[in-house]
Amino acid sequence: MTSMSRARVARRIAAGAAYGGGGIGLAGAAAAGLLLAEVQLARRRVGNGRSPHVPNADGRYGGTYAAPGEPPLRLTLLGDSTAAGQGVHRAGQTPGALLASGVAALAERPVVLRTVALPGACSDDLDRQVALVLADPDPVPDICVIMIGANDVTHRMPPTRSVRHLSSAVRRLRTAGAEVVVATCPDLGTIEPVQQPLRWLARRASRQLAAAQTIGAVAQGGRTVSLGDLLGPEFAANPRELFGPDNYHPSAEGYATAAMAVLPTVCAALGLWPAEEERPDASRREGFLPVARAAVEAASEGGTEVTAAMPAGPRGPWALLKRRRRRRVPEPEPSPVTPSK
Repeated sequence: MTSMSRARVARRIAAGAAYGGGGIGLAGAAAAGLLLAEVQLARRRVGNGRSPHVPNADGRYGGTYAAPGEPPLRLTLLGDSTAAGQGVHRAGQTPGALLASGVAALAERPVVLRTVALPGACSDDLDRQVALVLADPDPVPDICVIMIGANDVTHRMPPTRSVRHLSSAVRRLRTAGAEVVVATCPDLGTIEPVQQPLRWLARRASRQLAAAQTIGAVAQGGRTVSLGDLLGPEFAANPRELFGPDNYHPSAEGYATAAMAVLPTVCAALGLWPAEEERPDASRREGFLPVARAAVEAASEGGTEVTAAMPAGPRGPWALLKRRRRRRVPEPEPSPVTPSK
């Protein structure tokens, strides 16, 4: 499938989500029965993708940066088991802790982390998670990071429905005053026990969903970062290192790799990234593209950011595609201090 064809599919899914269209098959109806059978077999090989313990990383990070009268930044993670940090044993290894520590170090300001992500969640659970965030008596988060999509593919949720729930979540959070960064659906074609043809179908489905998620989230004022390539060649080349003991969730090193990709976009959304790096760099193939083309390019390359750039024109809305340099995430503090209400 060409880049233009992939862009058309992503636009159709996003349009169906926005205007109430029905489900559009990601891998085609003829493959649905085969996909379901292979998924059941893969689940038996992988296990159920769950571990009994998800570390609680909520709390205050960067306490040494506290300044009198300056409130901490507030970071909230929403989504599925990847956002929650399932598969690792220590709070400091979760993406929330890694991101909170990184933001605190760059901002030189404390960061309060809250996680409402639920292991096993699909995008339709975002409605509940956003309600929890907005019902909190504390101030609205400065920034929310959403990691979602993998379970939508494995549970065969219609992509239009998936993108509709994500777009609604981004819109509600942006309306409340929070910046929003969405880490789009990872490449599920890299899960080690999964065999062909499911591996190819899973890769195609997850990348199509990631592109459509990008179009939907950017339309609502969010930014997106692709995890596809990070959970692609890097994870495929080092499955024992980058996947956890269940061969499904990332290991501590895998979460650190993903956090390094998301951190620059989080910092840019908060106005913490160097101004000179906000301009597109042609040497890194950055620039302005129709949002659907930018979404497709991002879905195939991990760590690629897409954000709204221009009003809609004859070819639709435009976006800025950036390949931000990854910076090492600072080591989290050993044990976060839970903030008082």
